[in-house]
Amino acid sequence: MRFLRVAAVSALVLCQMLTQPALAAPAAKLWERWSAHDATSAATVDHTPWDAFLARYVRRDENGINRLAYAAVSDADLAALSDYIASLEAVSVSELNRAQQLAYWINLYNAATVKVVLDHYPVTSIRDIKSGFFSAGPWGKELVRVESEALTLDDIEHRILRPIWRDPRIHYAVNCAAIGCPNLQARAFTADAAGRMLETAARDFVNHERGATFETNKLVVSSIYAWFKEDFGDTDRGVIEHLKRYATGALAEKLSGATRIDDDRYDWRLNDAG
Repeated sequence: MRFLRVAAVSALVLCQMLTQPALAAPAAKLWERWSAHDATSAATVDHTPWDAFLARYVRRDENGINRLAYAAVSDADLAALSDYIASLEAVSVSELNRAQQLAYWINLYNAATVKVVLDHYPVTSIRDIKSGFFSAGPWGKELVRVESEALTLDDIEHRILRPIWRDPRIHYAVNCAAIGCPNLQARAFTADAAGRMLETAARDFVNHERGATFETNKLVVSSIYAWFKEDFGDTDRGVIEHLKRYATGALAEKLSGATRIDDDRYDWRLNDAG
């Protein structure tokens, strides 16, 4: 009987692990190997193939959410996406300047995310794609190899982008193929345009109901601000101050008197254009 109770509890815990959303995200922890760069380098990376793919398949819906037409991707464009990722894998990224590196890592993350979804499509959520028995998503799976190092999506986001740039706007750039995520941009990031694109993406998300909204005078924000609170001042007040920087109109007015966050939420459904 005791064995059966233990087994039942274990099964319940396992079920909860597999079905419940994560309560915390990985902390930003620098992988020192990727801090190398060449400030004097004039080398550039060609993101034209990714730019063309995004322009062809990213579609904004009536609610202002960028969706990707996974089902419409042709075999030729899927092959071109694979070739683009392979071209990034061949880049000596440590020899680039910081601006080139930022665009490189953001585009690699997003392209690899789209590719892994296409490899398993159709799925209702990216969390249906496993990287291990206990996983809820592909983020721990080694998807690319750069400078002879196998990398996961978690590596790129939490061990490279977040700790090196220490810029909360990174969260508006990397896309996890979910409706609740900040929009997958319809253009590739480039060294020259990255700053403007980050600002626009931040403003768009904060002012969308996915980012922040008031419901019966209660502030409800994206779970991104809970999972990665350390990147936004590590307190409710820090998150609110960040939101104020980008909020406009009625949202800005209501945030002026806000002192706490009442709830957070996230929609894990696939950002599929159907």
